[in-house]
Amino acid sequence: MAAVLISISPGAGAVNTMSNGLRYGVKQSMPAILGLQLGYGAQILLVGAGLGALVATSVWALAVIKWLGVAYLVWLGIQKWREPVVESLVDEQHTVSGQKRFWQSALVNLTNPKATVFLVALFPQFLIAGQPHGPQLITMGTTLILVDCLVMLGYALLASQLFRFMTTPHRQRQMNRVFGGLFVTAAVALASFKRS
Repeated sequence: MAAVLISISPGAGAVNTMSNGLRYGVKQSMPAILGLQLGYGAQILLVGAGLGALVATSVWALAVIKWLGVAYLVWLGIQKWREPVVESLVDEQHTVSGQKRFWQSALVNLTNPKATVFLVALFPQFLIAGQPHGPQLITMGTTLILVDCLVMLGYALLASQLFRFMTTPHRQRQMNRVFGGLFVTAAVALASFKRS
């Protein structure tokens, strides 16, 4: 249940997935969704290895990660705002490669210090004392990634259904600006994040 609530809550990953789903459809959104999972998996490994606790307690490390994430989300927002309109989902001239979308998405989750802090707070709640932590962390990490993958597929499916309404260049420009604005809004939310 915690994994579902974490994944459903809107954030930069959801915005990224909906943007890809709208522009490329569900199938072509898979590289971006898998990239998000790579970033998420790296966060899980970081926390599982104990480095997450170090980052979460280091004001300097958390600030560096936070501001890198803010800058990256603003850059994504500007790119989305300026993105050209397409005639169809398969307009090759303006299609960003799956590989590029994969790495962009991975960076979205890698530069999210809120995920690190959240996982540092979440994992101990479910660890059973006296049992080996490795298998428990693998189970929790796998569950988080699988659930997030399913939720992101749902977001991509929902967004891809909107494509039929986005047939005019004017509507596409509006949607690009909405998603560009959402990326910048996610950057502002990240910038205002303060560790409790």
